[in-house]
Formats: sequence, C-alpha cells, structure tokens
Amino acid sequence: MALTERKEIDQIEIVRDWNIQVRQATVIERDGEFVSNSFHRWVLTPDMDISDQEQKVQDIANAAWTPEVRQAYETFKADQAQRLA
Repeated sequence: MALTERKEIDQIEIVRDWNIQVRQATVIERDGEFVSNSFHRWVLTPDMDISDQEQKVQDIANAAWTPEVRQAYETFKADQAQRLA
C-alpha cells in the first residue's frame, strides 16, 4: 500500500482586473486511488516579484498585467493610501 502526494496548480483567476489568485491542490492517493485533497491559495499583484511562480502562472500574469493594468493598480494604491492618510 503506497501513499503518494502531488501538488498541482489547478486554478488561476484574475480578480478585480489585476489580482491573480492561484490555487494549488495537494492530492493524496493510495495505490493510484484518490484519498483526499486540500487547497492552498495566494494572491499576486502587479508590484510583486513573480519569478518564483510556476511558468504558467508567470505567463498569465505577464499577459494580464499590461502597462494600462499596472497603471490602474498604482492609481488604486495611491487612492487607498490617500484615504487612509
């Protein structure tokens, strides 16, 4: 009876134009049969270093984060900072 664990990015979503939500599934199998899974999520924004992300996540981020989207995000951050000041 062999238990195996594998991790895979199974969902990538763009939320609010610039946030990229990534979901990683951890799947546990016994002799090739599904036993259980769990999920871990994280959010990426245009001002983050994404060099440690899987290539498919980087590809989507680089396509989604156009110069216009990056500028909209910076404007959003500045507006939020001003409201909190």
